Amino acid sequence: MGKNLDEFNAYREKMNERILALDNKVIKRIYNIDANAYMEGALPVRTKELLGLVASMVLRCDDCVRYHLIRCHEQKVSTEELSELFAVATLVGGSIVIPHLRRAVEFWDELSKNEPAV
Repeated sequence: MGKNLDEFNAYREKMNERILALDNKVIKRIYNIDANAYMEGALPVRTKELLGLVASMVLRCDDCVRYHLIRCHEQKVSTEELSELFAVATLVGGSIVIPHLRRAVEFWDELSKNEPAV
């Protein structure tokens, strides 16, 4: 994968290890709740990741957007599906979401660049 993806994953892993090493019970529980919220349940993982991505875009959290884009890519979300998701997120969040939309599309392009065209 590309430099942006590698850097993002390396930083995320390094800092998560550092934060969990603090051994704070509340932080560990929050991490656990987050992990459990995205597990298979009444809603499939794929749906939960799409929901997480929309929420992250509306809340304008680029790290969260990247994380959910990675997970959506793993869940085989198509570029067409993502385009509709981006439209909803931008509609709900307003024009202030547009800079995050740009970075999201750029990151998605990086995730998808080694795949055959559909």
